[in-house]
Amino acid sequence: MRALADTPVLDAETLAASDGVVTGCAAAVARTGTVVLDGGRAQGRRALTLLPDYHLCVVHADQIAGTVPEVVARLDPARPLTWISGPSATRDVESVRVPGPHGPRHLEILVVED
Repeated sequence: MRALADTPVLDAETLAASDGVVTGCAAAVARTGTVVLDGGRAQGRRALTLLPDYHLCVVHADQIAGTVPEVVARLDPARPLTWISGPSATRDVESVRVPGPHGPRHLEILVVED
């Protein structure tokens, strides 16, 4: 395993083949376990969190709110928001659950206190 920097910007093939990504977040929802990314500091660009199979998101305790409405009140609606509540999934024609075509298949959240 080796660390990769997204400077210069990594192509989609390299990102998809990487072991995973570590990012921060803009906010998190305690009730649903959702993290919200807005492309801000420590988050990188959206492709970084959609292509690798593994995503470790570092959440500072003060970024956590209890409910979705509380988190929405903290966010800037003009920013590109990505809400992640777990691995992407969908249902096929026979209603069989299948992995989704995008997003990490494994999401781990590390909560840190400052």
